[in-house]
Amino acid sequence: MTYEEIMEKNLTLSFEFSLYVTQHPEFASQIPPNSRVVLLPGDDPELARINRETAEKAQQLDDTPNRPVVYIKFERLLPARSRLARPRLLTSSRVASRA
Repeated sequence: MTYEEIMEKNLTLSFEFSLYVTQHPEFASQIPPNSRVVLLPGDDPELARINRETAEKAQQLDDTPNRPVVYIKFERLLPARSRLARPRLLTSSRVASRA
């Protein structure tokens, strides 16, 4: 897996995790303040391994001794769903007449 692929996947996971904890404050409240959060996708064992290894290296270099590390394991990401409300298809002439 390339560095770019790792970054892209972790960016997506971080965004989805942020959404999840925003929508589930009871889950977020279980995470100690100033923790390092490590995401472990069940459907991508290679990325989970890389994230664990990266967290271990980061812990060794951390300027905060004994920082809590929280591992979040999840099965997979569900398919993305559109948030468009009632889209309608317009022909070119209808779009021009509404301008």
